[in-house]
Amino acid sequence: MLTIKNLDVSYGVIPVLHRVNLTIKEGELVSLLGSNGAGKTTLLNTISAILHGTAGTIEFLGKSIEKLPPQDVVRMGISQIPEGRKIFPYLSVKENLFMGASTRKAWSGRHEMYEQVSKMFPRLAERSAQRASLMSGGEQQMLVIARGLMARPKLLMIDEPSLGLSPAFQQQIYSAIEILPKQGITVFLAEQNAQIALEISNRGYVMQDGEIVLDGKSKDLLKSELIKKAYMGV
Repeated sequence: MLTIKNLDVSYGVIPVLHRVNLTIKEGELVSLLGSNGAGKTTLLNTISAILHGTAGTIEFLGKSIEKLPPQDVVRMGISQIPEGRKIFPYLSVKENLFMGASTRKAWSGRHEMYEQVSKMFPRLAERSAQRASLMSGGEQQMLVIARGLMARPKLLMIDEPSLGLSPAFQQQIYSAIEILPKQGITVFLAEQNAQIALEISNRGYVMQDGEIVLDGKSKDLLKSELIKKAYMGV
């Protein structure tokens, strides 16, 4: 589904990503592990065309996307859920969700998709008329994931969904993410919390200082000494 080859990205004259190579197959849940500042968000933003690489290629479903504008990438079926629970604070929960149905196809099916995400996150249905800023952090994280799903993506990229959440909310969020591939949505998950990400993903990549330093099946990465020392405190 997604193939990245020898991708370099810079902020001005400062190199950030260095010869990144990565593949995601349809139906997979792939994790991208790395500490804060490793380059995870930069990679997701480059796939979404918010940033553009200085070298390398990005192909989605066999088509080159590295030079497209962001809106075209969304139309092709890539949806990104940014770090930090970026909601529309003065809109209601339901209005926030409808903002996610940003393409013509998604908008035409917004009511059907709204019912689906409401079943996934019943609390959103309960608070559909409430102003989004009045929700807790965990509820806002549910909201932004559901809003990303409203675009009917083929590939959903999620940036640090567990950040700042209680263990109870983390469990709810990850239980929802885990079932998305069964619903036909491929997932690319960027996380610092290696344990929880690898437990639900098929494969993983480890990024340090803008480079992929390790990759493999999740069950194998859980046994890696690098993962244990750098991300699990073992």
